[in-house]
Amino acid sequence: MKKALVSLLTVVLLFSIAYTPFQSAVEPKVSANEEGDELVQKLNQLINNDPLLAGALAGVSVRSAEEGKIVYEHIADTRLRPASNMKLLTAAAALSVLGEDYRFKTELLSIGQQRGSVHHGDIYLKGYGDPTLLKEDFTNMAKALKKQGIKMIKGQLIADDSWYDDERLSEDIIWKDESYYYGAQISALTVSPNEDYDAGSVIVEVKPGKQEGKKPEITLQPNNRYVKINNNAKTVGASDKKEIDIVREHGTNEITITGTIPIEATSSREWIAVWEPTQYALELLKDSLADEGIKIHGGVKVGVAPNQTEVLYEQQSMPLEELLIPFMKLSNNTHAEILIKEMGKVVKNEGSWDAGLEVLADELNAWGINQDTMLLRDGSGISHVTLLPANELSKLLYEVQKESWFDVYFHSLPVAGHADRMVGGTLRNRLKNSPAEGHVYAKTGSISTVSSLSGYVDNKSGERYVFSIILNNMVDGSKGKIIEDKIATILAEQ
Repeated sequence: MKKALVSLLTVVLLFSIAYTPFQSAVEPKVSANEEGDELVQKLNQLINNDPLLAGALAGVSVRSAEEGKIVYEHIADTRLRPASNMKLLTAAAALSVLGEDYRFKTELLSIGQQRGSVHHGDIYLKGYGDPTLLKEDFTNMAKALKKQGIKMIKGQLIADDSWYDDERLSEDIIWKDESYYYGAQISALTVSPNEDYDAGSVIVEVKPGKQEGKKPEITLQPNNRYVKINNNAKTVGASDKKEIDIVREHGTNEITITGTIPIEATSSREWIAVWEPTQYALELLKDSLADEGIKIHGGVKVGVAPNQTEVLYEQQSMPLEELLIPFMKLSNNTHAEILIKEMGKVVKNEGSWDAGLEVLADELNAWGINQDTMLLRDGSGISHVTLLPANELSKLLYEVQKESWFDVYFHSLPVAGHADRMVGGTLRNRLKNSPAEGHVYAKTGSISTVSSLSGYVDNKSGERYVFSIILNNMVDGSKGKIIEDKIATILAEQ
């Protein structure tokens, strides 16, 4: 009987422990206002009762932009996955370390001599991380050599990407992301398909064929021979279903197109990451030289330029101030990772994620951001392992207002409801016809089960708030935008 009683008490005790809720992790914590405050009441009502947040985690931090005082917080010290809100840290550190006038460069280098129209010796294409190189830039390089009278290269054409290390993918990239532009490989020598500058990718467009039963028409931007297209799709009747899949096989540059496209349908497009962007850039330059009538007798390869070389041509990117617009407005992952490696190279002479993240950590320390509360794994937020609390993110947004480059940083943020892609960015179709339209300047973020929005909001009383909203464990991450927009509207109405 005594043994049975002990067993019963043990079960009751274990049940009590298991049943005890972890209140500190899930209950709202308001540190700067009384519960009777109207703003606190509205936000608590939303966060604690909206069914979209059932079973999810909502880290919310709101501060006065003038004083930095927290006016509302909900599990804001809990580490959560920030998705692309991580770019707010990367952009701030890049402006601090590199400066708003910083430019990337690309060079054509020579170790030989030109005699007549023949260049005797190797020519190197050396990359320094420029994510804005376009196909026409290689045309300009070829034209520059032609203008110098070169018609033949008796040597090799060699691509040098040694400015960064050879780690192409951050350590937490998942399999399904690797073949698309948002998971593109990172190289010091890379190419973008257009002026959105999605470096390391090509745009594949599928249009209906001339008649039913025929294969669709496929175009590449930029047009190139580096990727191979397997067109296994079919044009179907106008009333049939459109189902097009565009997929690159891992470890190759074979892109396979399957499915059906109705004869009168609009085109389908996909941004596909290339395998080995350095080799891709080299092939584009080789083709551009051929287009200008310049022959190469020694073949092409990837290598490292010697120290003693002559610069035949130099291409410079736009300044960082301008690059931040497509980076932040359109949430460009490759820009974020390149900036991390560039900071590592400039400060520590090591173009790696490890070195760049160390530099980022040093910058965050300088702004008083608590490193012990974070786990940072990349610059873009595509990692599902990166963790940071909403309170630390809102603190960063408050602190950087004091920096001389803050206007550049602020104007890189998407503006709610603004139709222009390079102004409204990823917020251009959100918060329209609401009190928040045109008054929210914030970075969006989304990965599977995660949605985030952090930035600044001007309310109708003329006060500016700094805010961070990080939603995790969402069954449908896209529904997080509804919650974020409701919170932003409440702040704008104050």
